[in-house]
Amino acid sequence: MTSIFDQGLAPRDANYAVQSPVDFIERTASVYPDYPAIIHGAIRRNWADTYDRCRRLASALKGRGIGKGDTVAVMLPNIPAMVECHFGVPMVGAVLNTLNVRLDAEAIAFMLEHGEAKVVIADREFGQVVKDAVRHLEQKPLVIDVDDPEYGEGVQVSDLDYEAFLQEGDPAFQWSFPADEWDAISLNYTSGTTGNPKGVVYHHRGAYINALGNQTVWSMGMHPVYLWTLPMFHCNGWCFPWTVTAMAGTHVCLRRVDPEKILQLIRDHQVTHMCGAPIVLNALLNASPEAKAGIDHEVKSMTAGAAPPAQVIGSIEEMGIKVTHVYGLTEVYGPVTVCAWKDAWDELPLRERAQIKARQGVRYHTLGGTMVGDPSTMQPVPKDGKTIGEIFLRGNTVMKGYLKNPSATEEAFRGGWFHTGDLAVWHEDGYLEIKDRLKDIIISGGENISTIEVEDTLYRHPAVMEAAVVARPDEKWGETPCAFVTLKPEAGDVSEEDLIEFCREHLARFKVPKTVVFSELPKTSTGKIQKFVLRDQAKELN
Repeated sequence: MTSIFDQGLAPRDANYAVQSPVDFIERTASVYPDYPAIIHGAIRRNWADTYDRCRRLASALKGRGIGKGDTVAVMLPNIPAMVECHFGVPMVGAVLNTLNVRLDAEAIAFMLEHGEAKVVIADREFGQVVKDAVRHLEQKPLVIDVDDPEYGEGVQVSDLDYEAFLQEGDPAFQWSFPADEWDAISLNYTSGTTGNPKGVVYHHRGAYINALGNQTVWSMGMHPVYLWTLPMFHCNGWCFPWTVTAMAGTHVCLRRVDPEKILQLIRDHQVTHMCGAPIVLNALLNASPEAKAGIDHEVKSMTAGAAPPAQVIGSIEEMGIKVTHVYGLTEVYGPVTVCAWKDAWDELPLRERAQIKARQGVRYHTLGGTMVGDPSTMQPVPKDGKTIGEIFLRGNTVMKGYLKNPSATEEAFRGGWFHTGDLAVWHEDGYLEIKDRLKDIIISGGENISTIEVEDTLYRHPAVMEAAVVARPDEKWGETPCAFVTLKPEAGDVSEEDLIEFCREHLARFKVPKTVVFSELPKTSTGKIQKFVLRDQAKELN
């Protein structure tokens, strides 16, 4: 039966428009043309200039035959060209593929071939890797060379210079919205530990919604000064290239994470917001006292990745950096849950506040739903803070699917939810708290041991700078916890037995590490500790 509200009330040009984050830059440039948009070394650009450059990029791409559904791959650090690509590429309906700058030529070649890249825009720092990758390809893409004055020599990837390429374009180029907001806007490859990475496809609607979700949960307000401590290649910088632009903010670019440089930029430009993995916060904690001096304004930091140890959260807030903890994955456009703060918690001691803030929290306003449930029955677990289940997500900010991989897509969406592979408990107030990855949980003598709980305890030891815990095979127990630890430079003599004894004082006996290895911890380019490497090392221990 047709409702009275359906009769003659159809979508039309006057009451319906496609949602795309590309529109944010047009609005910001028209309303705040003279406001600062980009800071990078000696470069200063306002929003009118930045919008012109994005339109030049779009126009030049179109002039080279690039259009709807074509892939434009970029291998760039956090520099102005990377911001411009987030707008210029989708302006012509093309799909932006941001490449992980830490990967080798073989991995990059796979992604370029799998994603059928028509164009590659690359910074000279990664010139040799890109040239080697392109040599592997039968279909050669158009390669554009980016010569960043903040880097230096590098390896030129082609004779076509990025700035010269922009001059091929029209700064008044009239771009258009996609015909369908379900059209792909970007392609992001997962950092898989086995086999080939999967290509995660985002659409315009999801990017638009999650960009605004970032603003909503963080209450950023207008004109934030945002420091790029998070790689823009990672989940399109959690959609913050679009968020910061929507709020007419300032993008403060940073080629690589350097704690001393970060603190200098915070002082020099009165940075208000930044994002990153807990490892970035830990690096700031261990910077020199001179570098940490002179920051007299509040800085807000959004962190995600491995659950941040409560000790790190507490210490960084004592520095004057207010932490917001979020959770997400590549498949959901970056962060989609937040540890939404409640005023009553302000009265708690620092340690208790930090423990609460380490929870992954509740869904963004823009996420359709969350559930902690049994992966077999797809039924929710009790909200008792004890029963472990898998985190499931659904909504407009879940990916379209995996490129050219229908079986993996179907498995990921089995039962009408996206399966994250993360294990958590559900608290009575609806806040979820991750206990481990499915692949990381340690089962010792039939008991489940959360590596995150053990790591959190280790971080409380004053000598520990970094810690990661993995399973080590054991004839009697099946598996036992093995801790890999990096000590602070000033730690002095701290032994394996010292740390084991410390854990005995704070953990149930079966959770205490049986082995402690002192070493540097292997990390991904986004600061995540590579536990698969440590698991292999643990297997080799005598």
